[in-house]
Amino acid sequence: MHERCRVSADPSGSQTDGAASGADGTVRMREGGGCGPIIGARRASYAPRRARSIGTRTTQTNRVATPGISHASDALQARAARQAAIAVRHCSFAYPGDPPRPALADVSFDVAPGELVTVIGANGTGKSTLLKLVAGLLSPDEGDLAVGGRDVRGPDLGVGFVFQEPRLLPWRSSLENVAFPLELAGWSRSAREVRARDLLHLVGAPDVERLRPHQLSGGMRQRTAIARALALEPAVLLLDEPFSALDALTRERFNVALQSIWRTTGTTILLVTHSISEAIFLADRVLVLAGRPGRMVAQVPIRLARPRTLVDLDASIVGESSLAIRAALEREAVG
Repeated sequence: MHERCRVSADPSGSQTDGAASGADGTVRMREGGGCGPIIGARRASYAPRRARSIGTRTTQTNRVATPGISHASDALQARAARQAAIAVRHCSFAYPGDPPRPALADVSFDVAPGELVTVIGANGTGKSTLLKLVAGLLSPDEGDLAVGGRDVRGPDLGVGFVFQEPRLLPWRSSLENVAFPLELAGWSRSAREVRARDLLHLVGAPDVERLRPHQLSGGMRQRTAIARALALEPAVLLLDEPFSALDALTRERFNVALQSIWRTTGTTILLVTHSISEAIFLADRVLVLAGRPGRMVAQVPIRLARPRTLVDLDASIVGESSLAIRAALEREAVG
């Protein structure tokens, strides 16, 4: 079995491969080459101020087979992994079957503490698989992963996971859904209600705490799911196309809201999306996956000042970044 867990996160009780560890749909993880080219000059991340972060500069390491310096190269990689919030080293994965279905091949990258990185690629390039590997829900066939300097061995409390569907408990109010991880962690009722109420305010849903999921709009359900994922203050937050089901205008507002949440919490974020404009608007850096199995074909730094507004989507740097991403995807498609 490659999968770390096979647990139903759907309130209906149906089995969902690689789903959340717990009925609330929230994943909590252990805290701990193909490396594509970096397009454009390296620059420091626009990470917000935070007490938890130990730095904002990204370290990207490629393994090079150079005679006489292999030990030094390995030592540098180990050091970079200890400094990174997320470190992925030459990871490959195939889903079991006859024949096996390769999903990722020789993927390597780092995410610095407090950095917001997006992952973009066509369907079938292994984007969601990559998040599940970082989350500890799947084990790589080859390579290594570390979160917070510790090897990923399975789900733990240091990482939150937000899925495409909110996966809220239908019999609980919004406040009770957000408080559920705190209840499992042994928090008192009064303490978890205060924390859950604060989180609903943070995500822009202060007026829905007594409402149940069926009484909420799609956007408010997803805001509640994000609040729940932040309940235990994870150092890393993984988001798998969290806004894909929303209409375009609501999705734009959510992108602005997510940026605000990130700046407030200082949480390291790795987000998967199909939207180039969304990837650019949110990210310090965009990772481009292409091919089957998916490979890292480019990393595009986004040199756009923060905080960002929707007007910034018209900036020339956005057009340049979009062209770089599209070029990387088209090169792979032609090849």
